[in-house]
Amino acid sequence: MEEDNTFIEEESIALEDSNQSSLDDYKTNNIIPYIEGRYKRAEDYRKQDEERWLTAYRNYRGIYGPDVQFTEAEKSRIFIKVTKTKTLAAYQQIVDIMFANNKFPLTVDPTELPDGVVENVSFDPKEPEELKEQNKSESPYGFKGDGKTFPLGATVKTLEEKLGPLTDKLENIEGLKEGAGTTPTAITFSPTMVAAKKMQKKIQDQLEESGANKHLRNTAFEMSLFGTGVMKGPFAVDKEYPNWDDEGEYSPIIKTVPQVSHVSVWNFYPDPDANNMDEAQYVIERHKMSRSQLRALKKRPYFRGNVIDDAIDLGENYTKEGWEDDLSDYAPEHGIERYEVLEYWGIVDVDMLNEHDVDIPNELSELDELQANVWICNGKLLRLVINPFKPAKIPYHAAPYELNPYSFFGVGIAENMDDTQTLMNGFMRMAVDNAVLSGNLLIEIDETNLVPGQDLSLYPGKVFRRQGGAPGQAIFGTKFPNVASENLQLFDKARVLADESTGFPSFAHGQTGVQGIGRTASGISMLMNAAQGSIKAVVKNVDDYLLRPLGEGLFRFNMQFDFDSSIKGDLEVKARGTESLMANEVRSQRLTQFMQIASSPALAPFTKFQYIIREIAKSLDLDPDKVTNNMDEAALQAELMKEFKQDQPQPPQGQPPMDASGVGGATVGTGNVPAPGQEGFTGNEQPPNQQPQATGSEPTGVGPLQ
Repeated sequence: MEEDNTFIEEESIALEDSNQSSLDDYKTNNIIPYIEGRYKRAEDYRKQDEERWLTAYRNYRGIYGPDVQFTEAEKSRIFIKVTKTKTLAAYQQIVDIMFANNKFPLTVDPTELPDGVVENVSFDPKEPEELKEQNKSESPYGFKGDGKTFPLGATVKTLEEKLGPLTDKLENIEGLKEGAGTTPTAITFSPTMVAAKKMQKKIQDQLEESGANKHLRNTAFEMSLFGTGVMKGPFAVDKEYPNWDDEGEYSPIIKTVPQVSHVSVWNFYPDPDANNMDEAQYVIERHKMSRSQLRALKKRPYFRGNVIDDAIDLGENYTKEGWEDDLSDYAPEHGIERYEVLEYWGIVDVDMLNEHDVDIPNELSELDELQANVWICNGKLLRLVINPFKPAKIPYHAAPYELNPYSFFGVGIAENMDDTQTLMNGFMRMAVDNAVLSGNLLIEIDETNLVPGQDLSLYPGKVFRRQGGAPGQAIFGTKFPNVASENLQLFDKARVLADESTGFPSFAHGQTGVQGIGRTASGISMLMNAAQGSIKAVVKNVDDYLLRPLGEGLFRFNMQFDFDSSIKGDLEVKARGTESLMANEVRSQRLTQFMQIASSPALAPFTKFQYIIREIAKSLDLDPDKVTNNMDEAALQAELMKEFKQDQPQPPQGQPPMDASGVGGATVGTGNVPAPGQEGFTGNEQPPNQQPQATGSEPTGVGPLQ
């Protein structure tokens, strides 16, 4: 396939397909036990984590585990699913951050000191008149009267045909110099920023194309519930776009695009000796595949088609793990018609690769170990290939909800409130059982006072026959004490402790009846801001362990396999999830205030106004790409505004630009009201020969004001 040639070099860096029989694939005698041994070690190490995840899952679903035993006196079996409420609240906050403003919080910016390119260039459009006359013939934008007037409705796209790419024109602008502008009227452009924003837009488009929204939501959910969320990618896949030709025949368009996907934490087996992905030497993903899915692997690069057929002929080999029955609402007794496939990414010794006839590229021949990708199923080696990405990294990203520095897997909401969930369930069961007893009378009957053989059941209008002449009361009703209120108070206390242990107060996810400081808008705002303190650490983990590695993976993918020179440069990917925590209103006010301060001529050269304007648009829930200009558009706009100002009529010499009376100078309105002593104030003392002229009827008995 043509796409494969862009990812794999000419040398054979993968194990070739086998034409041997299914029982004689001698080249795989060493690599398969090597992978299976590492998988077994990672599986054994994960047992305690699986118990934690099962407990978290049961608390989320409202299911009692086998460790909970009820006595015969405990009639109630209710489960108060507060864990579900807290987990979904945390999940919703993470999703809101990752998809703020309908975009992933990923940006691509130039490095602080970019190498090999000019960081900033600037020019001043307000140049002297004599320079304008000299530059008329040299200006790439022409001059008034040259017959090159912009047509009505012209846009940047329509003008590019005449002007060409603006970046090519900037170098011909008179007065263009390196560095930021130092005058208030100077216009500064950043060539590195142009490449950065093109790369950023490409990454955003690729995430949309790969359906990353759905996969990131699944990852955020498992991160909140189990404590760890895992993403995989990017990988090159062939995506089919529906298309029909002019004759109505279906002719799909196939494009190779990078794709990311979610990996369930239950199928993820990392290096047991690592505390994070940077330390991991290998990762194994366990797949549950049907025959069709296994056959589809033959269409992917460097999978051994004949060996895949042999693995299928050996029959289904999937064996359920112990935790799978607990996760399934319905666990069938019969076997599962699926294949267990192990996908290995990690270190393999070069000697082992040479034993399997894998040719090592010359630049890697001196190394002792290399990153490789290995697939095995039914004791067959489906694929063995050297990691094609540069730099060679394991393409998995594991983000903890709450970081545990001494373990690979993090801690989630459900584990943090496990004890308080147990307390709430216990107190509520006690309250319900007590309410059942106290809500009914305990009946005591003295049978010696009643006629023998009577039915002792109770119902309204029941008549009991007494013995003749027997003294005393025969039937007594006793009310059981009601202590449900005390149990409910303990339940409320346990719920408060759940708020403390998780960092998610109940009012943050919809609790009503908030008292005290939370009754006012400013009070609840302060409480919400304080509640965000605990989520900030979570968002920082999302930035550092998920979003940034994912963005860097797409960045490296484009730098390695995309040959568009306009998106390449000394750039870096930054995750901006923590910025989404600040309220839009507060963020907008702070940005506007800073822009006003930085507008002074002394501070303007140190300010990135383009970034400020884009962030203000984001805080107002506007698309910055639609309401702001990029670098090319800004330069065109600056030239158009300069031409527009030259065409404006200037006021005559000596005439004030504004008229206080509000009727001159093309000013519409009442103007400024004259104050006493100023010209035009009617109460001023007038000379005898300049008395005010009366309008309309003369007032009687009223002279001029003195």
